[in-house]
Amino acid sequence: MGPGTRWGGGAAGAGGWGCLIRGYCGFVGDSGALGVVRRARWAVSAYFLIMGLTAGVWMARIPAIKAQAHLSDGTLGVALFAVPVGLMAGAAVAERLVDRVGSAGLCRLFGVGNCLLIITPGFAGNLPELMVALLAVGAAGGTLDVAQNAQGVRVEAAYGRPVMTSMHAGYSLGAITGALIGGGFAWAGVGPLPSLAAAGLAGAAVDAIAGRWLLAGKHDAHAPGETTHQEEVKPQRHVRRLIIALGVLGICGLAAEGAAGDWSAVYLRDNLGTSAGFAALGFAAFSVTMTVGRAVGDRLIARFGTVHLVRWSGLLAAAGLAGGLVGTNPYTAVAGFAVFGAGLSVVVPQVFAAGGRADPARPGSGLARVVGLGYAGMTAGPAVIGAAASRVGLHAALIIPVLLALWIAIGASALAAPVETARPAGAEHASVRDNS
Repeated sequence: MGPGTRWGGGAAGAGGWGCLIRGYCGFVGDSGALGVVRRARWAVSAYFLIMGLTAGVWMARIPAIKAQAHLSDGTLGVALFAVPVGLMAGAAVAERLVDRVGSAGLCRLFGVGNCLLIITPGFAGNLPELMVALLAVGAAGGTLDVAQNAQGVRVEAAYGRPVMTSMHAGYSLGAITGALIGGGFAWAGVGPLPSLAAAGLAGAAVDAIAGRWLLAGKHDAHAPGETTHQEEVKPQRHVRRLIIALGVLGICGLAAEGAAGDWSAVYLRDNLGTSAGFAALGFAAFSVTMTVGRAVGDRLIARFGTVHLVRWSGLLAAAGLAGGLVGTNPYTAVAGFAVFGAGLSVVVPQVFAAGGRADPARPGSGLARVVGLGYAGMTAGPAVIGAAASRVGLHAALIIPVLLALWIAIGASALAAPVETARPAGAEHASVRDNS
């Protein structure tokens, strides 16, 4: 059964935050394979949540770090570029490791490590120190992101129905929460180092506990219940083409998300003449609708199928942002960014999940390559839009993310690749078709 088809089953309508809340009631008392898989889902969601929370606190404290390190706008931009460089390096490391040592071990190591490393920018007093710290944060984050997505693919396979998007919702919720916490620290006059230390240490504790419930073992093309290697493994030429197609979708999704984060406030303030406070509503609206979209995304995927949902989501995102760019009404623009977030919400989780299924022989490697390509888009996207804005103005340059969303709709058929149906080690006999 491919992701472009309906997942079916009596629990097809279950998903999002509602299923997580219902599942919590039996979380502690679950035993056997069913409980193993359910706890693993909670654990992966926790990892996404903590990654988003620490990132949100960091982003809220960037102005204070800038002042502490005595940076100009230009040198701050140079320092921040170290993060996506580190992310791509981390994804490359994960490609070599995740299938060899297993995603659970990498999650445990780099989950705690990423939380502790997020504290290090608080010590930076100059540009070189900040760049080294952010490069390390990016590298750990890139490895962790591949590992937790690989773990999520295993959990979804054990469930036999969509759960990946709701796990990604944890990141969006964490980012919003972290931004509010970081803003609260700033309002209270707390320095950047204590702020980052509080978030990092708390996050490390949560990840250390959640790591106990991850699915152990490695992805295995010969696991019980699977077809043979010769029957299942696709020709490498086909695998490479599929990974490139998924990588392009990842580039489009992450570059479009980055465009909203980097340029929504600038557009509202500079082009539409709003106050700085109102300008922040553009990204806030985008973030809220993305979080809600991911919370209900699994239910929609189960009902409509991945390909159809992603195709219509791309069209929705393109129409929303294009509509927001028409005219000069700032409220219309904020609404446009909100619709843009709703449309993009399911794209990246499904692209990453498909990357983990692209190469049955090396699922972690396929996922890492797709994630790495997506990071490349996230790195280049802001620069491309900025260069275009310098020539034709930001209003016209924001047509680029509209076009990216349209390509997502066009290329959604790449998500129709066959899905692995084997259950991971420790959960071979689980049938998690309940409503949790």
